[in-house]
Amino acid sequence: MPHEIKLPSLSAGMETGTLARWLKQDGDTVEEREILAEIETDKATMELEAPVSGILGGIAFLDGQENVPVGSTLGILFANQDDYAKFNLRSTSVTIPNAVKQKAREASISAEFISTSFAHPEKIIAQEPRTKVSPLARRLARANSVTLDGIEGSGPRGRIVRIDIERALKNKQVLSRAPTISKSDTVNTIPSTIDGERIPHSPMRKAIARRLSQSKATIPHFYLRTECVVDDILELRKRINASRIAEKISINDFMIKAFAYALAQTPQANIVWTDESMIALTQVDIAVAVATDGGLITPIVRNADKKSLSAISSEVRSLAMKARSGKLSPSEFEGGSASISNLGMYGVSEFSAIINPPQSMILAVGAVERRPVCKGDELGVANCIACVLSVDHRAIDGALAGDFLKTFKSALEQPLSLLV
Repeated sequence: MPHEIKLPSLSAGMETGTLARWLKQDGDTVEEREILAEIETDKATMELEAPVSGILGGIAFLDGQENVPVGSTLGILFANQDDYAKFNLRSTSVTIPNAVKQKAREASISAEFISTSFAHPEKIIAQEPRTKVSPLARRLARANSVTLDGIEGSGPRGRIVRIDIERALKNKQVLSRAPTISKSDTVNTIPSTIDGERIPHSPMRKAIARRLSQSKATIPHFYLRTECVVDDILELRKRINASRIAEKISINDFMIKAFAYALAQTPQANIVWTDESMIALTQVDIAVAVATDGGLITPIVRNADKKSLSAISSEVRSLAMKARSGKLSPSEFEGGSASISNLGMYGVSEFSAIINPPQSMILAVGAVERRPVCKGDELGVANCIACVLSVDHRAIDGALAGDFLKTFKSALEQPLSLLV
């Protein structure tokens, strides 16, 4: 029996995805769990596996197709060559205009092939299909004077349902309340005469822009800065790496361990804000910012406070490699207690980071620099790192954030406490 290949929800809240590319072609024989295609979400590029063995056909979306709704039929896996040949005979018995080929083909795959088999090729209509709307959605649209043109349906096979009309109404209300801004006043307006290549936004880039804009607009950030003397860490790291008892430990590994230790010692700060309540987290999961070609992603070290430096180091390397190759699974980048971002390797002395919602904190780590410090009554020179903590004031007050940062600084300056 033919098996539809549906676009699954690959991350929490995912509504659409981009079909980056097919790795198998129409007519290819594939085995169960073999990789069929790459799907781009707003977080990463994910691999789509074949749910069953069969012959691939009926491809409804082409490489690079954006905004494919979750649940859409991407193609079909046929059990044998006879089924595949009959489908091809049916789908090629009429000529479909290029402008509507993809929509008509997807509609025919789901609506006719699966339900009526191969018996009626004359049922394929060489016209653009009508917009599918549920009766409730049509009544709601008519009552509120909402035009259906341009609304993307989230129901089965692109059908417009009630929630799509409600979203359109919300957008309409927001636009009606927004002040009128002339095109010349818009900060994003670029003169049409400017030279340069137009690079389309990737789903990840759009997601980064949306989430960070939302964070700065809705989260009341406040910032705490401290300077940590890391002479002891540098010496301890040198001894550990020289002993070769573990893979090389980085300064960032110490930072992650100290960050997790401080969060475990101040559990009141291990919290996230929601509109209904605050959620006290039960484990310490540290998200580590990793730069990729497509943008920034934050894979997570779970239970970081309970892991050794060598375990953290190994896990961070593995997660970073998977992030840069687009191989992260949703469980490896969703959630997290707080984030840490390190730009010290680029020579950045100090910076402030934007909170990654729904987390309540992010630590920005700068470069190791030689600076004057007071040791008792004497002035000396030491290796120091500037750390800036960005905090969500809705969830965490200044005193609690200060206590957390004090614990972090103490652990970093006395690194033996991180080894026991």
